[in-house]
Amino acid sequence: MKPLSINYFNGLVLIAAGLFGYLTVVPQSMTALIPTFAGIIFIILGLFWNKSPKVVAHIAVTLALIMFAMCIWRFTKIEDWNTPKYIFLVCILSNLLALFVFIKSFIDARKAKNQ
Repeated sequence: MKPLSINYFNGLVLIAAGLFGYLTVVPQSMTALIPTFAGIIFIILGLFWNKSPKVVAHIAVTLALIMFAMCIWRFTKIEDWNTPKYIFLVCILSNLLALFVFIKSFIDARKAKNQ
């Protein structure tokens, strides 16, 4: 998978997860929209990807790492396997996939530069 594609995928997953969590979990909490806002940032970063790929990729990997850590932190605090826990699990997996693809692209770029 290409980094730009996974960036858009991760953004869409976070937007959907945040909106789903906000609209279905009672009581509604504005903090449920944090993944939605992060997803919007991922989508905006994707729009600038071709203009400055190095900078945007580093911002995207940093944001993915922050979201990954935040989702793991919230995931471990929920004891019951209910809707919020599954939402956080989806966000964890999406961000983990994005991190793998981003880091692999950094390694590949470094190898290509050294050859």
